[in-house]
Parts: sequence; structure tokens; C-alpha cells
Amino acid sequence: MSTQKDNSWLHAYAVFLACATFLLVVAGALVTSNDAGLSVPDWPTSFGTFRMPRMVGGVLYEHGHRMIAATVGLLTVILAVWMWRKEPRRWVRRVSGIAVLAVIAQGVLGGITVLFYLPVAISVGHATLAQSFFCTTVSLAFFTRADWRWDEAKMEDLFAPSLRQLSVMTTAAILLQLVLGAAFRHNGIGIVPHILVALLVTLMVTWTAMRVFTKFSSERRLVRWAATLVGLLVVQLFLGIGAYMMKLAARNAPQPLPPVVNITTAHVAVGALVLATSVVLALQVFRLVAPIHRGAPSFGEASQKAAA
Repeated sequence: MSTQKDNSWLHAYAVFLACATFLLVVAGALVTSNDAGLSVPDWPTSFGTFRMPRMVGGVLYEHGHRMIAATVGLLTVILAVWMWRKEPRRWVRRVSGIAVLAVIAQGVLGGITVLFYLPVAISVGHATLAQSFFCTTVSLAFFTRADWRWDEAKMEDLFAPSLRQLSVMTTAAILLQLVLGAAFRHNGIGIVPHILVALLVTLMVTWTAMRVFTKFSSERRLVRWAATLVGLLVVQLFLGIGAYMMKLAARNAPQPLPPVVNITTAHVAVGALVLATSVVLALQVFRLVAPIHRGAPSFGEASQKAAA
């Protein structure tokens, strides 16, 4: 009974860390949206000191981002220590260790971004690692659930590519899209690659969701996350279109306008949720669906046989 209670508290703490990490992603998006990346021009100090600077203008966003990042880093270390003391599964403990390494690397990348005056490659790496770290904390929140098991009875998958393959390819496409989005926000590329991969992501999400809805409709844990992924993608597409149109309309503004800041920040935040949801769906697929059998027909071949 005591072990179950300890695990429930550990799970609650992991969920709290995932929520805090999402807040960190939003804070980082606010820094970029407000062009506040160099409002505090040094690191790890702020204006040559570790004392709190005046939280006005861009300093509010940049230094606030650093404070949230430091808090999330501390929370991550606490989670890892807790897991290494109480979590019996070695692989979960290792994932928590990876989370610690990721948050340390994220902090260093953030510092390098400031010290070298926002180089595109480092800024994009910083943004990408932030998304990956968020997905890691979300995964830990699921792994610490009392009902999470890999050895559940698995449903058969009779089509190629398998649902496992589709879920992984979809997640990879979404991550690529977020990388291109970060490169666009940091003026590293134009909008065309971002649009093209958005179409690819839409195709992959639709394909994966339709496979779940048509072939695995009896498994609510898959249907729920597939439907959530589709809903978030629709919101993200509208936010992306709106953000780009508003940025074009305000391109001659002397400073970022609040409506543009709000919609671009929301676009980044929902993008993080899309990626995390796709990761959760992939984890659920690997948990509940068996690998495809060799020689299984492709989706097109199976459809032709059914029609005949």
C-alpha cells in the first residue's frame, strides 16, 4: 500500500513537471515573439550580477524565461533523484537521467545563444531541444502511471506500413516541421519549406488517424489520442495561417505588436502539444498493437482484395 501511495505521488510530481515544462516552452516563445533574446546581454549573469534586474520591457521576458528554466531544471533533478530512489524499473530511471542531461544541455544552449548574439543554428537547436525535453517529461508522466505496462495483450496489425511505423513517421514529420518553424522564426529560412512540411504532417496525421479510426476503433486509448491529435492539428493550421498573415500585415511595425506576439506564441505552444500528443499516441501504439507480421499485405493490396 505504501509503495502504491509513493508511486501515485511520483506520478503527480511527473505531471507537474510536464506542465511546468510546457510553461517554459511558452515563456521561450514569448522571448522570440517579443524580439527579447538579447534584452539581457550576458550569461549566466544578468547585467554582470546574479541579482534580480528590473523586470521591465524585454528583460521581463528574457530574465523571466531564465528563472522558469532554472526552476524546471531543479524540478527535473528532484524527479530524477526521486525515481532513482523509488522507481524499480531501470529503464524509467534512465529516461529520468536523460531528462536531466537534456535540461542541462538546454540551459547551455540558451547561454550560447545569448553569448554569440542569437546564431540561427544554435537558436534552432535550443528550440528543438526544448520540444524534445517537453516530450520526455510528458513520457515520464505516462510511464509513472499505475496502469502503464508494456506486456498488455496486443492487437494484431494486418496492414503495411504498420500502425507502429505510421506513428513513428508522423512524430518524425511533426518534429521536422517544428525545426523548420524555429528556423523560420529565427530568420534562417523562408516560409516555403515550412508550408510544404505542414502539408506532409497533415497527410501523415490523417493517415495515422484514419488507420486508428477504421482498424482499431475498439481501443479507446488509441482513438482518444488520435482524435486529440487531429483536433490539435486543425487548431495549429489555423494558428499558422493567422500568424503568417498578421506578421505580413505588421512587417513595418517598429516593434512586435501584441496581437502578433499572442498568435505566434500560441502557434509555438500548440505545436509543442501536437508533438507531445503524437509521441503519446506512438507510445500507446507500441504498448497496445503488435508488430506487423511478415508478408502482411499493404493497405492498397488489402483494399483491392476486399473489393474483389
